[in-house]
Amino acid sequence: MERIVEKKLNVWKSLERRKPLLVRGARQVGKTFSVRKFGKELFESFVEIDLERNRNWHKIFDSDLNAQRILAELEVVTGQKIVPGETLLFFDEIQSCPRAIMALRYFFEELPEIHVVAAGSLLEFALEDISFPVGRVQFLEMHPMNFVEYLWAIDKRKLSDIICQKPGKVSEVVHNMLIEELRNYFFIGGMPETVKVYLKSKSIYECFDVHKELCETFRQDFVKYAPRSNIGCLDAVFSSLAKNVGKQIKYSQLSRDFSHPTIKNAFDLFCKARIIKKISSTIPGFPLRANVSQHKFKAILVDIGLWQYLCGMRGDVEFQEKDLLSIYNGAMAEQFVGQELMVAQQSELYYWARDSRGSSAEIDYLAVEDNAIFPIEVKSGSSGRMRSLHMILEQYPQCQKGIVFSSAPYAELPDQSLLFLPLYYAGSLQI
Repeated sequence: MERIVEKKLNVWKSLERRKPLLVRGARQVGKTFSVRKFGKELFESFVEIDLERNRNWHKIFDSDLNAQRILAELEVVTGQKIVPGETLLFFDEIQSCPRAIMALRYFFEELPEIHVVAAGSLLEFALEDISFPVGRVQFLEMHPMNFVEYLWAIDKRKLSDIICQKPGKVSEVVHNMLIEELRNYFFIGGMPETVKVYLKSKSIYECFDVHKELCETFRQDFVKYAPRSNIGCLDAVFSSLAKNVGKQIKYSQLSRDFSHPTIKNAFDLFCKARIIKKISSTIPGFPLRANVSQHKFKAILVDIGLWQYLCGMRGDVEFQEKDLLSIYNGAMAEQFVGQELMVAQQSELYYWARDSRGSSAEIDYLAVEDNAIFPIEVKSGSSGRMRSLHMILEQYPQCQKGIVFSSAPYAELPDQSLLFLPLYYAGSLQI
């Protein structure tokens, strides 16, 4: 399956001042698959060091971190020659050997001609406990397959080409085709294993079983979070987060059985594990992170398919909804737009909320493009019901235009500075 990240890997390969590349992301998003494909297709040879499966190899990093010595020993244990400029050296599950992460610095300083990629899940936990080689490593973030990648996988290239272009009007037939494929994606999700099962079986119901299996895989990781958090609290928060997508979160809403600090700690650990993405409330202005509130925030899950499983949503019932904005009271559409923005913007996610007596207002997301801030709403309805959008456009001149994502076709209202985009264009907002 083709992934957007492949182009970024190709760019990295050709950089004149290349550094070891650390690929981050939640479990099962396709990190290992993409790096293997990259190494086998674009290099003369590919050497993979799985540090979780081969824990006896950790001893290679126990003494000094001399890159030349490490390289020589890796050649011995793998039986493969590592040739500068021809071999991709790949450290998989590198979080299981923190000293291997530290060694990346010395590969950059002593053997910069070697192409080195490392990947792993729960990386942030390992980075807390070591002297990290700041400035000696490059990072690449991977996410589940977004809607464009899903269309590539099901061989709908013509449809993907449309949404990769600047948003505009399409025919009614094409619009309906995209909406129907998007409906399928809503329930299949973007985890590669789920998409693979769908390609083979053409059954969305079989995908639901994969969602269950993947969620259990995440739960099995909870023991690795210890002693950082209470496992019971992790399980409670994991189940509750999906039901709070689109809502401003209070820790007390996530569990009644644990204290505020314990719940907060569990929430923060899920953020570090890339299982959830925190969306911070801020005031529109550059940079958006400058005015972030420490008390107002929302969250989305890593994948829309896993989200619907954790919600306990009746897929057979909700799938029949004609308007995608009606599914699970619009929360599914908001989860989708957040996922797409996360990939497109490659940055933190933000929203705007105003809590004034008698005059509260909220904007689902804030996006940045071409040095302008775009407030985003995910809802159905006419411009006359966009009170929060009108309010933010009036109060903040940095917000040049409001964007409304819905199931409706493309439309512009220049006199009100509003742009109505079909949901399938959510990934087209790119810096």
